[in-house]
Amino acid sequence: MLIRTFTIACLMHTATMASDLETLFEFSNDRASRDWRIVNDGVMGGRSSSRATFVETTSGDSVMRFRGNLSLANNGGFASVRSRPAGSLGLRRGDTIVLQVFGDGRKYTFNLYTPTRRTAFSFQADFQTQPGKWTEVRLPVDRFVAHSFGRPITNMSLTPRDVQSVGILLGDKKPGSFDLLVHWIRLER
Repeated sequence: MLIRTFTIACLMHTATMASDLETLFEFSNDRASRDWRIVNDGVMGGRSSSRATFVETTSGDSVMRFRGNLSLANNGGFASVRSRPAGSLGLRRGDTIVLQVFGDGRKYTFNLYTPTRRTAFSFQADFQTQPGKWTEVRLPVDRFVAHSFGRPITNMSLTPRDVQSVGILLGDKKPGSFDLLVHWIRLER
């Protein structure tokens, strides 16, 4: 059912592009698949599984498809995909990250990664998806909160210019399958 809905949605989908959006990531070339990697709770003994594939839609656009199965077994409970570090992404205070996603109704977390010696560390902002619909998610950079092992860290702020990588994580404590399509990730100044 999701594939049929996805195909119809792609045919009907028209992206609105404002002139002040700068593309951070799009999934239109072969290199995109090498620039992203999966990190699941298996690193801690969990049993969640996921994968990211890069597919072309019927309208000729390419998207990243992040899907899998979230498991709470063996103290697990997260699945994620993240870009490989590539130097500063050029974020500044006041910027907003904008994602265009086709959702499944679940709540995901968008992560910003900076060079740090802390384990399992990122700056996070949650976003809710709409089942079976393309939506634009807007995440102001100034509202990301530091987290380590899923717990917030107080009194620690993000220095946007230090961000070298981004990621999407599912950790909503609801076991079962998930499926998220990402058309692009952009930056609004």
